[in-house]
Formats: sequence, C-alpha cells, structure tokens
Amino acid sequence: MAVIWEQLQQYQPVAMKMLANSIEKGRVAHAYLLEGQRGTGKREASLLFAKSLFCFNRDGYQPCGECSNCRRIGSRNHPDVHWIEPDGQSIKKGQIEALQAEFAKTGVESRKKLYVIVHADKMTTNAANSLLKFLEEPHTGTTAILLTEQLHRLLPTIISRCQVVSFQPLPPLLLANRLKEEHIPPHLAMLTAHVTNNYEEALEWSRNDWFAESRKIVLQLYEALNQNEVQALLFLQEKWMPHFQEKQQVDMGLDLLLYLYRDILHLQLGQREHVVYCDRLDDLRQWALACSQKRTINNMTTILQAKARLNTNMNVHLLMEQLILNLKGGTTFV
Repeated sequence: MAVIWEQLQQYQPVAMKMLANSIEKGRVAHAYLLEGQRGTGKREASLLFAKSLFCFNRDGYQPCGECSNCRRIGSRNHPDVHWIEPDGQSIKKGQIEALQAEFAKTGVESRKKLYVIVHADKMTTNAANSLLKFLEEPHTGTTAILLTEQLHRLLPTIISRCQVVSFQPLPPLLLANRLKEEHIPPHLAMLTAHVTNNYEEALEWSRNDWFAESRKIVLQLYEALNQNEVQALLFLQEKWMPHFQEKQQVDMGLDLLLYLYRDILHLQLGQREHVVYCDRLDDLRQWALACSQKRTINNMTTILQAKARLNTNMNVHLLMEQLILNLKGGTTFV
C-alpha cells in the first residue's frame, strides 16, 4: 500500500513540514538533499514530493494519489520523472551524463522535470563532478532530489547547492506500535524496533523464527551466567555456538545481550519505561537487585568490546569463551 503524507508526518514532522511549505508556498528549490538513516522515509518522501509537483488534483501540498500522473509516478513510469540508482556498487559518470542529456530536452508533458538520485553518496568522483556542474547551472523547471544515508561522503560543494532536509531515526516506541498493528507480539515488536530503525526490516525480523530463537537463547545464557562458569560455558558450547554461526549472527546475539543488560541498568535507575524485554519484567527486577550498577555497566562495556573484536581475526569461539569468563568475573577485555 502506498504511503500517504499523513503517515510520514507522524514520525518525520519537521522534514515533511519543510517539503510541504516548499510546495504550498510555491518556493520549490532546484535541489533537495534528503539525508538520514536507512528506513526513515526518505524514498517515500521523494515519491510523495514528485507526485505533489505533477498532481492534477493536488489538495494544498498533498497529491491526490489517484490521477494519471500520481499513478505513473508511483509505478516509475512518468516520462518527466527520472530515478538514478547505483549501477552495481556505484553511480557512474555515464549515468549522470545520460541524465543531463535527457534534461536538456523539453519536458514531454509539461515544463517541469524532476530527477531522484538514490544513494547519492555512491557516485564516483567523476559522476559527482558531473552532477556538480548540473546543479550549478540548473535548467528552468528542473528539480533534483538526492537521497543519502551518509552525508559526510558527499562533496561539500554538492551539499552547499542543495536544501538539506534531515530525516530523524524513528522512535522505537512508534516503530513497535506499527509492528503491533501487524499483529506482532509486543515483546518481539519492542525488541526488533531497537535492533533496526527500518520498518520493513523490523517486520521481517519479527516474523523470523531464527530471531525469536535468538532472543530465547540470549535470555537462557544470562540465566546460565547466574549459575556458574561451567554451566555458562557448557551452554555456550551446546546452544549458543550452533545457533549463532556467522559473525553477523554473533553480532546480533551480542546486541540482544547488550539490550538485556541495558534493561537491568534502566531498572536500577528507575527507568521502567525504557525496558525492551517487557515480558520478563519480574525476572529483570530480580536480576537488577542481585547486581550493582557498576557491575552492570562493566558488563555492558565488556559486550561492546567483544563486538569490536568481532571485526578482527580473533577466533569467534575463543572470543565468546573469554566474554563469558569476563561477564562472570565482572572484568573487561584487556
């Protein structure tokens, strides 16, 4: 189902207000740069903006979504709206030059033309320089929208020629509520909303049996740690390692463990509203009483250090064994 303006306004009020004002007041800039994390609505916003510019039945700043222009833009089939995406790993000079050649022509159906460059930070140096010339001498009626998740990778001269619109990370609670509307259990909705800021990805994780089992194993590991070293190391061998086999999976497991310790710290600080493992609140309260704040913070630091070491050549099994021993002893990596 197509995203409508009101939906994006709920979690990107500032960004969508800026775009709405541009349209409603007739002050559309020649170039916009939408920047922010993946899944924050940049692509959907650019699509809505394009529809608003070309809509036959616009209501204020909002497109009708039903006219032929809105439908064709939605299906990426409008002759005056062009989308540029990486060809392989990058956006190449030839793609920008082809865009320039196309935009040198008169609009097919109107005097307006719009182009959207997705992952603008992936332009090659030559492509970026070609785009810069295009931005410096824009054609009348031409609007550019650049999308990026990594603003720092763009040329400062490109940034300076665009109106920058920042998209903020989605509040986890809002994302969790959207997941609950899809009948995702509250405990999984809240956890996945913290694991990723991307709605589609969060929905996928929430329905993933591997992820649900991961959460269960992390909780069992903590319970084993509360017993003794031998029990925890045995659990590591029999349950953890067979489940978390790839480095990326281990990293996810460490994230889930970190959220568990963070919940304990939140309860120690009287911040119940921030708890992620909401269905284990009684257990969390007991664990919070059994451990000092200093020990909890030390263990969180230890997990972060282990995550950093995943990117080295250290053997993952040895890394996890060392982590278990450090968590049990309340020490950090050296």
